[in-house]
Formats: sequence, structure tokens, C-alpha cells
Amino acid sequence: MTAASTSPEQAWTIQRLLEWTKPFLERKGLDEPRLAAEILLANVLGCARLQLYTRFDHQPTDDELASFRGLITRAGEHVPIAYLVGFKEFYSLSFEVTADVLVPRPETELLVERTLDLIAGIEVGAEAGVDILEVGTGSGCIAVAVCKNAPNAKFVATDVSSGALEVARRNAEEHGVSDRIVFVECDRLDLPPEHLVEGGFDVLVSNPPYIAEAEMETLPRTVRDHEPSCALHDGADGLSFYRTFAEQAAGLLKSSGRILLEIAENQGASVEALFEGGKQFKHTDSWRDTVCGHERVMCFEVIPQVSGAGEPV
Repeated sequence: MTAASTSPEQAWTIQRLLEWTKPFLERKGLDEPRLAAEILLANVLGCARLQLYTRFDHQPTDDELASFRGLITRAGEHVPIAYLVGFKEFYSLSFEVTADVLVPRPETELLVERTLDLIAGIEVGAEAGVDILEVGTGSGCIAVAVCKNAPNAKFVATDVSSGALEVARRNAEEHGVSDRIVFVECDRLDLPPEHLVEGGFDVLVSNPPYIAEAEMETLPRTVRDHEPSCALHDGADGLSFYRTFAEQAAGLLKSSGRILLEIAENQGASVEALFEGGKQFKHTDSWRDTVCGHERVMCFEVIPQVSGAGEPV
């Protein structure tokens, strides 16, 4: 695949490159091979993907061809396309992604939408804002997208990975919301005291690791072999984060606090049983995503505890 060694009839134009690459990636078993080829070629040429179609006869340079060939080789090895180009669009925003973070999924946009709906219904003073705790922020895509669309949102966003937090900080800075997101390295709900909110958080939101360890082998190679395993599975049955939230989260939330969670397909009944079995939360709603049609996001509300005198605690 070199420009200098081809005749005009065989020149590696944009059109010919795309026509050659699509079946190559199909043979490698990639989903949406044409889209992958377009994203990688546009990245090499420094143009928008749609501009490829107005430049079909353009011949990339030898250096550009070499770069494209290298990216296609790695794509054929099932490295996620987002890692190869270094970004992924989520909720109409571009996010930096590296191998330290999960690639943001369109299904997770539903979690952002429901969080924004919830924020809109919370009455707070003009200066107070809505305090949100996010567990497992990864690239920061949820916190950043919410802050971009809700000026009164304030986040404490945690992750166990220092590498992920560095990516999240850069994304928050890029989108101008770093003043409303505090990033904290900690595991699950082990939040350092200095980051606790007086009176409790209004909302806890999380897209936690929910793949059972035994199911990891069933995942696509792009996910199983390249995305961070600690962000995919919990080392157990896929439900351990929900157990932690059901048992401990009420103490971090206001008496009117809510939890919004992304779940895997067919986990809804199990997650509801965990929360309602503890008598600290009630299930208020569930929503299906428009990508796969699966139950994807669940909402739970704190049940106010009452004292022996019958007064709310």
C-alpha cells in the first residue's frame, strides 16, 4: 500500500483505500468495518469523516498510507477504534480515551438523560447547586456531560484508577467544567472525610463494573482483551457494587436522596431485590435504552428512617 509504486489506475485514492479496507476488516471479524475504516482514515488525514466523500480521488502521501496501514493492522487485532484515534463521541461531546478507561457507550447516555431529569426536579437555592457523587467515573464522560447540560450540578467523581482520573481531569478541563467536578481516587464508597458533603449528597450515580468474572470470556475481543478489566467485572458475580450501594449508600445521601444506576441485561430483578431487601431504599423507576432495548437504568430513593418517637431521623 504505497503511493509511489502504483500506476494512476491503481493509485491508492481515498475511495480505493476504503473499498479495500472494508472487506479486510470484515474478514477479521470487526463490527461496522466500513465505519471503522472511515474513522481511521479521517484521523490520518486530519479531516472530518464526511469530508472523505468529497475527496474520493485524493491520494494520501506515503507517510499517510503508512500510518493508515499501521492503524488498520491494529484494528485487525481488535484494538478498539476509540483507542487508536484517542477519542470517542458521547452525548454530542468528544472525550479523550486511553487504555486506562472504558470506551463510552451510547447506552450510557440514558444514565446522563435520567440524571439531568432528576436534577431538574430538585429544588435548591441559587448558590447551593445539586451535589452528586459518581462512583467509577472512568473517562469522566457522565459527570462532564451532566455538568455541560446542568449549570447547577456539582460532582465528586471517584475511581480506583489513578490513570483513569488523569484522563477524566483532562476531559473536564477540555469542556470547561473542571471547577464543578472534584476527582477523588478511592474504592467504591470509601470516600475520604474531606470530600463528604454536609447533609449528604442529593444523588449517587454509577455505571459500575457489572460483568460477572465467569462471563468475561463471552465478551467481544475488543472489550475482553483491551479495555480495563477492573472497570468491566467486579471479580465476583457482577452484583457486588450494587450490594455495597444497597448496604452503605444511604449514609452518604440526604433523606430525599436518589441513586441512579446502569445495569446489565437481566440484572434488574436481582438489583431491585438487593436494594429493597435492605429496607433503606425503594425502587422508583426503570428505563430501557434505545440501543438494545434492554432495561438499562434503575432509580432508587432513600426511605427516611424514623425514630422511636415516630419522627424522621
